[in-house]
Amino acid sequence: MAQKQAAHAARMLGRAFGFTRLIVELGVFSSLAFSLALFIVAIVQAYHTIGDALRHLGEPDTTKHLLVAAVEQADTLLVGVALLIIGLGLQGLFVGRLQNVPEWLHVDSFDDLKQKLLGVVVTALAVNFFAVALEWTGGTDILVYGAAIAAVILAVGVYSSVLSRIHGPRAHAEPGQVDANAHP
Repeated sequence: MAQKQAAHAARMLGRAFGFTRLIVELGVFSSLAFSLALFIVAIVQAYHTIGDALRHLGEPDTTKHLLVAAVEQADTLLVGVALLIIGLGLQGLFVGRLQNVPEWLHVDSFDDLKQKLLGVVVTALAVNFFAVALEWTGGTDILVYGAAIAAVILAVGVYSSVLSRIHGPRAHAEPGQVDANAHP
């Protein structure tokens, strides 16, 4: 009787684990879908913005408009890349190591995924501030905005540094090897 209960409990646990993998797969799919959508939006916006700039060559604000649009596109692409990293990282952590992706996209632990994402977030914040600075018309509001972004970047840097000290630099494990310290 006890063996049947143990076997039943093991089957239920296996089903529950399979269900969590399905939930993660749905998250991966949604992250990749948003990433793809942002890349498409950036391409379409670039097409329209460049076409508009070519029609207004020689006008005084054309270059500034093009610069702002280019920086905003970079911001959009960075968010798309962040979502791509999240999707591929979760896929690699919960389902299995991905094939045919650059080595830097391989994620060996949840901490590894966080480090990759933090780098993109810091870059996106800096690009976002640059876009605001390009459109700045004077005043002190930009100082408050810049200080807020600097505070977030500093906090992320401190967190990332602490995380690196706690877990140390991780070399990527060879395929088939398990990192005993890796934990999702």
